Amino acid sequence: MSWYIIKRLIQAVPLLLGVATVTFLIVHLAPGDPMDMFLENRNLRNIDPEVIELIRQKYGLDQPLHVQYVKWLGNLLQGDLGESFEHRRPVSALLAEAIPYTLQLTALALLLDALVGIALGIFSAVKQYSVLDKTVTIGSLIIYSLPSFWLALMLVLVFSVNLGWFPTSQTRSLDYEFLSWFEKLADLAWHLVLPVFVLGIASAAGTARYMRSRLLEVLNEEYVLAARARGLKERAVILKHALRNALIPIITIYGLSLPFLLGGAVIIETIFAWPGMGRLAVLAIQARDYPVILATTMIAAVLTVIGNLVADVTYALVDPRVSYEKKKPV
Repeated sequence: MSWYIIKRLIQAVPLLLGVATVTFLIVHLAPGDPMDMFLENRNLRNIDPEVIELIRQKYGLDQPLHVQYVKWLGNLLQGDLGESFEHRRPVSALLAEAIPYTLQLTALALLLDALVGIALGIFSAVKQYSVLDKTVTIGSLIIYSLPSFWLALMLVLVFSVNLGWFPTSQTRSLDYEFLSWFEKLADLAWHLVLPVFVLGIASAAGTARYMRSRLLEVLNEEYVLAARARGLKERAVILKHALRNALIPIITIYGLSLPFLLGGAVIIETIFAWPGMGRLAVLAIQARDYPVILATTMIAAVLTVIGNLVADVTYALVDPRVSYEKKKPV
C-alpha cells in the first residue's frame, strides 16, 4: 500500500505540471487585458500612460509570456501565490478568508447528502416497487434533473422574497455584531439553510439512486441468501451483512468529493453571495485577476489528485479483497 501511494504521488507531479501550464496559457491568452479591467473598475481611464506602464511592470505584465510563466511557476513551488490585481492583497490571505466559508457550506451539504441520500436509497431498495420506492425514484429523478441555479432562484423567490422565512444572501444579518454567541450561531445557521439545501439535496438524489441500485445487487448475493436461510431477521441481514458491502463504492465516491469541499459550488456561492472560494474565483475571472484564477485552479487540481488517492486507499481499507501491492510471480 505504501509503495502504491508513493507511486501515485510521483505520477501526480507531471499531471499537476500539465494542469498548471495549460491553465496559465488559457488564462493569459483569453481575450481581455487585466490592466483595462483594473483601470475600469477604479474609473481611472484618464490616468497617465506612464503610470499605467509602471503598474504593468509591478505585476510583471510587461514581460514575455514565457518569462511570466517561469516566474509564476517558481513562486508557486516556493508557496508564493502572488498578489491579487483587483484586491492588491496576497492571494494566500484572500484564500484564508474564503476557505472557511466554503468549508461551512460544502461540509454541511455533504453531510445532508449522506444522511438523506443513503437513507432514502436503503428504504427504496428494501421496499422495492412499493409506493415509497416509486415516490423516491420519481422524486430523485426530478430533483437530480433540475439545474441547481434554477432551484436556488426558485427557493429564494418562494422562501425569501414571498414568505420571508430565510435571507436572500450573505452569511450574517446586519445586527450580527450585537447578538449573543447563541444568537450568532442561530443567525449563521439561518443563512446556511437555503444554500446547504440546494447543494445537498441535488447530490442526495443521485446518492439515493446509486444506493438503491447497489443494495439491490448485494441483496441477491449468495452470502445474503445464506444469512436469511439461517433464520436471521431481515433487519439484521440488511444492516449487518448487505449494507456494509453496499456502502463500499459509496465511501469511495465521497473520497472523490474532497475537491468539492474547498472548490465549493461556484454557482450557488454566486447566487447567495456566499464569500467562499467559488465566488472568489468567479469575481477573479470577471476582473481578469490572473493570480487568483491560477491559485484557485491549482488548489482544485491538487485536491482532485488527493481525492482520487484517498478514494483508492479507502476502498482497499474497507474491502479486504482489494489490494494494490505488487504480486510476486509464482
